[in-house]
Amino acid sequence: MEGQVDVEQVHKSMVVKVDSLATWDLSVTQATTHGSLIVVHFTASWCMPSVAMNPLFEELASSYPDVLFLAVDVDEVKEVATRLDIKAMPTFLVMKEGKQIDKVVGANPEEIRKRIDGHVQSIHDRDG
Repeated sequence: MEGQVDVEQVHKSMVVKVDSLATWDLSVTQATTHGSLIVVHFTASWCMPSVAMNPLFEELASSYPDVLFLAVDVDEVKEVATRLDIKAMPTFLVMKEGKQIDKVVGANPEEIRKRIDGHVQSIHDRDG
């Protein structure tokens, strides 16, 4: 098996890591232009419940290819967290057309999955 590459290790993340206010603005603008739903994970490297949600967030991003998934470390991009009044980690926002339409605070995988699925379904039903 030597010389073969493990496909799982090469798997490219579907989550866009926001590293600046400019990246945030560009991502939101592009998603808005394309009519895409955005799901944002506000995280911090020191917050274990937040870090523990990363694999789920990656899984959700793979499950919903038409949705833009963004990860924002509140310590690295304070301006975005301040602009959106993020007070606790993890916080998950669902956005449409640049505006927040839903929010889940805390590490609650079932609720996050349910909310995202509900918003994706409502868009498909409307566009259907």
